Amino acid sequence: MQIDGLWFAITLDAVLGLSADKAQELSVLQVCARAVVVFAVLIFYVRIAKKRFLSSATAFDAILVIIIGSLASRAISGTAPFIASFAGTLTLILAHWLLSYISRDSPRLGTLIKGYSTKIIERGRVDEAARRQAHMSNDDLAEDLRAHGIESPADVKEARLERSGNLSVIKKDV
Repeated sequence: MQIDGLWFAITLDAVLGLSADKAQELSVLQVCARAVVVFAVLIFYVRIAKKRFLSSATAFDAILVIIIGSLASRAISGTAPFIASFAGTLTLILAHWLLSYISRDSPRLGTLIKGYSTKIIERGRVDEAARRQAHMSNDDLAEDLRAHGIESPADVKEARLERSGNLSVIKKDV
């Protein structure tokens, strides 16, 4: 058994370049092998996380995606330790899961972490102060309304700029 374990470690090092001290010491094939392994591990991580985990629904989620991408690229390129990059990624995913779980039942924490929605239109009237506060131009608002098949704010019962940055619209009853 000792020899099999040693053979496996030597083979893994040869394939992934785990003993390389510098990124320049990795061969093209080792970088390619690392990319495949990182891809497989990230698929596994995504599967154990919740479905909304990588949806970029809020800034909270988008930041996680950016950091995971950074850690994964460093594991592939060899500019950070391979196994430590996976450990850091898993730690971030678990922290995201924990904060999401806690904030699910805590509106105050949910608002602190994920933000809040802003009512832009109510009963056909645009709240100009809210629109400006959200850094939304009249053209942006018109574009978002058109995407919902609406020509005019007058046709809207309520529109909110959601935590995700998307405009949700409820049409007036005709």
